[in-house]
Amino acid sequence: MANSYFSFKKFTVNQEHCAMKVGTDGVLLGAWAPVENAKSILDIGAGTGLVSLMLAQRNEEALITAIDIDKGAVLQSTQNFEASPWANRLQAIEADIHTFTPEAGKYDVIVSNPPFFVNSLNSPDKQRNLARHNDGLTHRDLLTHVGRLLSPDGVFSVILPATDAETLIQIGEEVGLYPFKMLYIIPKPGAVPKRTLLSFSFKNQPVEVSEMILELERHKLSDEYATLTKDFYLKL
Repeated sequence: MANSYFSFKKFTVNQEHCAMKVGTDGVLLGAWAPVENAKSILDIGAGTGLVSLMLAQRNEEALITAIDIDKGAVLQSTQNFEASPWANRLQAIEADIHTFTPEAGKYDVIVSNPPFFVNSLNSPDKQRNLARHNDGLTHRDLLTHVGRLLSPDGVFSVILPATDAETLIQIGEEVGLYPFKMLYIIPKPGAVPKRTLLSFSFKNQPVEVSEMILELERHKLSDEYATLTKDFYLKL
């Protein structure tokens, strides 16, 4: 059973009311997503609020809105935001991205750690299904709404299974969003990539492609991953 909380250097994430707990995917997205000079950030599918908290730590000015369709996740992220050093810049809202319309206009940065499991067996837990399955939010839906909500010079960053990356890139081109930064996440030396981090913009430009190994061996992080996350993890 997962712990009811997870402590980072500058904040704590309580997670007892969330279906999806703190995990490596969220940490990767929060540490990697470009947020320089952003004044407004939207986190789609906020869960515990982990990614929003990490971005608030990295960007000292941005106002961050975290939305989630699950009431328990919104209550949890609100609790975590209020207990953080950046409570005045973080807001959690119960909202469906399909109908969400921001009051303050479009966002400089949008991030999402979206549902991954396509056409797989559902869990009896409805809350967990919402968090894990993309039945209610397809990749096309996600990119379509990102295109609607992102500012002309904005950046959208996402983490997803490596096997889905090319499909997402193709859909992005169809809706006018193009990748410019791509990181393959490899669990251990010799393994195939398990996740891909992607950043999109409205500008069609060359893509910067790189890869990162997470662990050199069991419980021994690679130097690259340790460097990426050194400002967050208590112990590396």
